[in-house]
Amino acid sequence: MVLAQRRGARRVRTRVEVAEQTEIGEALIGGLIRAQLGLALRLGLLGVSVLGSLPALFALGRVGSFVLLGIRLPWLMLGIAAYPALALVALGYVRLAERNEQDFLELAED
Repeated sequence: MVLAQRRGARRVRTRVEVAEQTEIGEALIGGLIRAQLGLALRLGLLGVSVLGSLPALFALGRVGSFVLLGIRLPWLMLGIAAYPALALVALGYVRLAERNEQDFLELAED
């Protein structure tokens, strides 16, 4: 019974610290912001590196001259395949950002 009361008191204190932006609350929110920023930078770097490497891939060898359905492969990849790839990165970002927020809420409630 005592442990249950202590947990409840801790939960209320943590929420108050976040709401009133005390030093502990600012540290918790700062950690969430850093986690979200790190996630955005990692996935942004992934997207830029994949799409940025395509011109080098097309310049090397016969990949740039390959024709599919009467259209050269670089046009197909940049015009059609790039959008689903970006959508997958965006979907991954949303899922991971929601996981970060859920972890923050669990930390604030513990």
